[in-house]
Amino acid sequence: MSSDQIDGNFVANTTVDIADFYAFEGQNADHTVFVVNLQGPLSIGAVSQEAEFDPEVLIEFNIDNTGDFKEDLVIQAIRRDSLMYFFGPVAITQQEQGLSHQVQVAALSGQVQISTMDSVYISEDNDLRLFAGPRRDPFFFDQARFNQIREGIAAPEGFSSPAEAQDYFAQSNVLSVVIEVPNELLGDAPPHIGNSNGLQDLPNAYNVWVSTKRKQ
Repeated sequence: MSSDQIDGNFVANTTVDIADFYAFEGQNADHTVFVVNLQGPLSIGAVSQEAEFDPEVLIEFNIDNTGDFKEDLVIQAIRRDSLMYFFGPVAITQQEQGLSHQVQVAALSGQVQISTMDSVYISEDNDLRLFAGPRRDPFFFDQARFNQIREGIAAPEGFSSPAEAQDYFAQSNVLSVVIEVPNELLGDAPPHIGNSNGLQDLPNAYNVWVSTKRKQ
């Protein structure tokens, strides 16, 4: 899980701006779910209704299954008209690692109708589950309390208790892209990085990150 709401001016308020990224075990333990939230926070009403994915932006989930922190596989998503197309997981050569990638058109894995605020579409095909569209922002952050801590006026209490905290993003939305993938398409996961940092007996886990790339 990672979050970086509201990036710099060059990408803010566009679908290049990555708000949140989640990767977790699916309801089926043999599957992994990848979620990226973009262009958050979107206020409710017209802003959320009018938000849309940019067809010039390629969304790329990077997966390291060898433990060297370089992508071995990628899953790509890009909008065309009213559909979100998904490609991969597909292997990346060593020469391509860390570089801008072209759309892997030969590895088309599926597509899904892009959802709206009123209509939700989920595609289930070839053991994959796909979604793209607006969702309520899942990120919880007490912005007011954070500002008090930053200004030094909340010591020694620190952050409020869960019962007292106020979620700054409670009335906000994001544009989400979700894919659930069978682990057999991802290969064996490497040893968990936490095991080399003093933690014990953590299960093997893929190293994953997400990137967005605008067509040049």
